[in-house]
Amino acid sequence: MPKIIIDHREDKNLVKELIKEGLSIEKKQLEIADIVIQTKNLQNKEQTVGIERKTTNDLLNSIIDKRLLNQLMILKENFDVPLLIMEGESNIYKLRNFHPNSIRGMISTIAIDFQIPIIHTQNHRDTAKYISLISKRLEKTRKPLSLLPKRKPLTPEEKQQYVLESFPGIGPTIAGSIRKKFSSIKDFINATEKEMQKVEKLGKIKSKEIKRLVEEKF
Repeated sequence: MPKIIIDHREDKNLVKELIKEGLSIEKKQLEIADIVIQTKNLQNKEQTVGIERKTTNDLLNSIIDKRLLNQLMILKENFDVPLLIMEGESNIYKLRNFHPNSIRGMISTIAIDFQIPIIHTQNHRDTAKYISLISKRLEKTRKPLSLLPKRKPLTPEEKQQYVLESFPGIGPTIAGSIRKKFSSIKDFINATEKEMQKVEKLGKIKSKEIKRLVEEKF
């Protein structure tokens, strides 16, 4: 089970909610981050998730005194996975006399320039639920993500169409005409040029190119 370390100055109500979630909690003084999740990655190496937790008011205060970016920079330098939790149900744009774009700009900087994910929670209970879910997700055996998109297997007809369209000068329309004229790809490539020319829109030049391609030695 991942180990949860929480700064001793953090909200006692949050700690209670985390315990209710069945998590093993250790309270100690943390110099960096408010909450740390210790786990292992796919290669079974130690991995740490560092979480900076800010209420909406805290977030605005840290923007004013310019602490936030420095805190997040240190977070990113010291943890494998840095994470910012923004907690509160209040409308962040109405809490202070801030221009909305200054808040949007800061949030955009965190997400784009620092590449730190931001999770917005309603309250300490919601925050505890997120931490619990993240911990359990990290605990599960995970498969590496494939960078290649998963494709639905082609039907035999689609594969035949694909092969036919790979011949020079043949698009979807002519490929369809070939399938109507011949019973298989084998029959088509074994046909004479004159037999190929009977396919609508195939013509002499394309037929000649296809026969040359099929009969040319490797």
